[in-house]
Amino acid sequence: MILQIDNVHLPEQGLVSIQVADGRIHGLGADLVCPPEAERWDGEGMVLVPGLVNGHTHAAMTLFRGFGDDMPLMEWLQTRIWPAEARLSEEDVYWGTRLACLEMIRSGTLCFTDMYWHFPGVARAVEESGMRALLGAVMIDVAGEEQARHCQRMTEEYFEQAQQFSSRIQFTLTPHAIYTVSRQSLQWVRDFAERHQLPIQIHLSETRHEVEQCLQQQGLPPALYLDQIGLLHERVILAHGVHLNDAELDRIALRGATLVTNPVSNMKLAVGGSFPYRRAAQRAIPMALGTDGAASNNSLDLFQEMKVMSLLQKHSEQDPTLLPAEEAWAIATGKRAPLLGQNAALAVGEAADFLLLRLDGVEVTPNHHLYSNLVYAATGYCVDTAVVAGRVLMRQRQIADAEEIVQQARLRAQQICQISS
Repeated sequence: MILQIDNVHLPEQGLVSIQVADGRIHGLGADLVCPPEAERWDGEGMVLVPGLVNGHTHAAMTLFRGFGDDMPLMEWLQTRIWPAEARLSEEDVYWGTRLACLEMIRSGTLCFTDMYWHFPGVARAVEESGMRALLGAVMIDVAGEEQARHCQRMTEEYFEQAQQFSSRIQFTLTPHAIYTVSRQSLQWVRDFAERHQLPIQIHLSETRHEVEQCLQQQGLPPALYLDQIGLLHERVILAHGVHLNDAELDRIALRGATLVTNPVSNMKLAVGGSFPYRRAAQRAIPMALGTDGAASNNSLDLFQEMKVMSLLQKHSEQDPTLLPAEEAWAIATGKRAPLLGQNAALAVGEAADFLLLRLDGVEVTPNHHLYSNLVYAATGYCVDTAVVAGRVLMRQRQIADAEEIVQQARLRAQQICQISS
């Protein structure tokens, strides 16, 4: 199918038409000739922008939204989240992920990076949603060698299963954190990832306790410990990174790993610091923005996350010029993280992944500065249309199967959380 959308505003270029064919941008500019067989829309009043990229989340945790709020991190995990997760089935995870995809599409996210249980259910949900995602199954071996071997077997099995899904799904390795995964298992991850050239996701330096524990047990701070193992390179995604010292940031920059900041989750769980944006930016470290899971945020709307990211940096550094709106937008669209932002370019020949935004609402009027409105005023409700690989996932805010997804997720969440409470 060929799709042409006319009269859309492309920032820095003005009114254009965009033509999509075979999943790619076939034409972009003024005065495009529309083939007679094409479906043609009038995009008057719309702004054409890349999709947002959620660099770190646990999608199916939408089922735990609001379940265990206002609690310390470890108490929240031990008394609420881990007991509930132990009861999750693959079908529960499937519907929780479908709900997350629904929420993300409606708020402009077209690609996300996920770490959760029951990989087949997650992958199936993403495939049906039409989104892009980097997916992996959580690896934890705190219970010992038997659990470690089980995680390794499941990872090998899931890696094979991942080949049946479309290219929109990229398999990753997802060791949970240095305090839940042994050195031996991290070495296994290193070797498996190297053999298959896979990305790796891991939580790192989210709390001071994690840093102190690593110093006591390993004699090194977390990032240097990972580097000692060989797990700090250009295919590694480090989630949180709140408590990183200058030596660690220097090493991350040298190795080319990507940092993902999750400001709302960090503030809600009171992790004791803010992401070191200024020091990371000075070193040109690749950076992305994430929401974390909906159990600790509780939203997957990256428009809200962008605003908080920028304001938190200004506040914590006492500098109103830090992390301006245009830079926040670049981070949220993956332009500062090559590993995650592979489809961020709007150009002929690139993947047809884009959003159409309505910026005629009360909350974004007047439009003195587009990026200021996008970062400081807009919400996900401004997203009218979402397209991935040429497939229209949402138009005029309508998404197929939305009602069924909400009903199924609500039912399963009630059953799991009632049992676990």
